Amino acid sequence: MRVNPRKAAIVGCGFVGASIAFRFLQQGLFSKLVLLDVNREKAEGEAMDLSDGLPYASPVEITAGNYDDIADCALVVITAGANQKPGETRLDLMGKNIAILRSIIGEITARDFGGILLVVSNPVDVLTYAAWRLSGYPRQRVIGSGTVLDTGRLKQLLGEELRVDSRNVHAFIVGEHGDSELAVWSGANVSGVDLEHFCCLRGDGLRTEDMERLYRSVRDSAYEIIQRKGATYYGIAMAVGRIAEAIVRDEHAVLPISVVLEGQYGQEGLALSLPAIVGRNGLEEILEVPMSQGERLALDASARQLKEAIAALKL
Repeated sequence: MRVNPRKAAIVGCGFVGASIAFRFLQQGLFSKLVLLDVNREKAEGEAMDLSDGLPYASPVEITAGNYDDIADCALVVITAGANQKPGETRLDLMGKNIAILRSIIGEITARDFGGILLVVSNPVDVLTYAAWRLSGYPRQRVIGSGTVLDTGRLKQLLGEELRVDSRNVHAFIVGEHGDSELAVWSGANVSGVDLEHFCCLRGDGLRTEDMERLYRSVRDSAYEIIQRKGATYYGIAMAVGRIAEAIVRDEHAVLPISVVLEGQYGQEGLALSLPAIVGRNGLEEILEVPMSQGERLALDASARQLKEAIAALKL
């Protein structure tokens, strides 16, 4: 079936799925948006609520649908799954969400779907790899939201620390979207000015303990938000909107999405969140960015943890 480049679907209409739908509506990226949920009435209600805002947005047809409606979608976003509860890690969700993912992928592959799968459900790296294995699609077409959100958190905190617009801060969080993630400090810069040199120019300095504090704030941000309001959804909606924008507009943007590795960084047999070029066809290229020895060791450790998790799934 021919792919409609202006049509997308969201599978799962909980807080995250509904927030992503709202973000898509704001962006005006799609002319058709299909919402799917195991609770059909929930999907219908979200479609109705979103449609009420159409007089103040770009034209888009928002409907509740079924899997037959997604065959010609350019993008299918998977958010369905159990929510992370206070005290739970993202990997704790694996057993609950892999069963849900199996069912979803089975429904999608039963149709003549030729678009891109974007996995958002957690643990996103493990589920991205599982979606690739279960679907049989080329790895370019199966990606995860990765550490796009975590990277945004780092940029925001660094911007506050350095008293500079966070949009001018360039730094990555890589590895697992979870407790073993790491910040690539060695490549961080402010509009091309090395981070350490920028601090010198400002007469400030980022000490090792400052960098560790910022990293921990990023890593633990979801726990803090969940403790206070029960779930995170606005930040991830913005991150997914950014990925969708790169795909629809064929931007060739560099984003730290979750990607299936085939030897990059000396790793294979897993998906990991790493800087990659994203365009109309999904993943275009994984970038092997320079890292310090310590950062590379931390990335390897993160990969080992994810491989152990994947091995337990027996895909």
